Amino acid sequence: MKLYVVPTPIGNLDDMTFRAIRVLKEADLILAEDTRTSGFLLKHFEIKTPMQSHHKFNEHKSVESVVARIKNGQIVALISDAGTPAISDPGFLVVRQCVENGIEVECLPGATAFVPALVASGLPNDRFCFEGFLPQKKGRQTKLNELSKEKRTMIFYESPFRLVKTLRQLSEVMGAERKASVSREISKLFEETKRGTLSELAQYFTENNPKGEIVIIVAGFEE
Repeated sequence: MKLYVVPTPIGNLDDMTFRAIRVLKEADLILAEDTRTSGFLLKHFEIKTPMQSHHKFNEHKSVESVVARIKNGQIVALISDAGTPAISDPGFLVVRQCVENGIEVECLPGATAFVPALVASGLPNDRFCFEGFLPQKKGRQTKLNELSKEKRTMIFYESPFRLVKTLRQLSEVMGAERKASVSREISKLFEETKRGTLSELAQYFTENNPKGEIVIIVAGFEE
């Protein structure tokens, strides 16, 4: 009885590991964020394991039944639409519940968007903090103010529709000359990393409409 947390490609399907394919084939059940999206992945690798929907809108309800299945001897694999589950994706609740019930949890190494974005940024990566998505409304300004004095390199996820707004806010709070980078479409055909100051990046993406999944890397505060 075991829960496997299995990263899936964030772009190029060749990023799937041999071990991830084997685990998904041998599992009794795959928990998928969106069964339609994951259906294409499973078909590509000829994985015929049954899938069950497990996303942020139903995970509170489904977690008990998942734990019960594993306790009854089944091996369950958890995947998200792309990347490593539980990193700004559903997964934390079922992992926590399994840990609390004495069920073994094993997370396979694999694709996640922020590591390549951080390394490619050229900014210091010996110490960093992952902030994921900023609050959209309540608490957003407070969070930005808190982070303005953060000395470690900061990592944010953002949607293309809010990118320019976020870059402008970061520029206002942290300073227009603060160094940063924006990576998008990582591991996909049109992968792009733009580096510069926050004001330069805000201007660039005002003139060049961004598309795809986005990671923002911001340099830490210097005295």
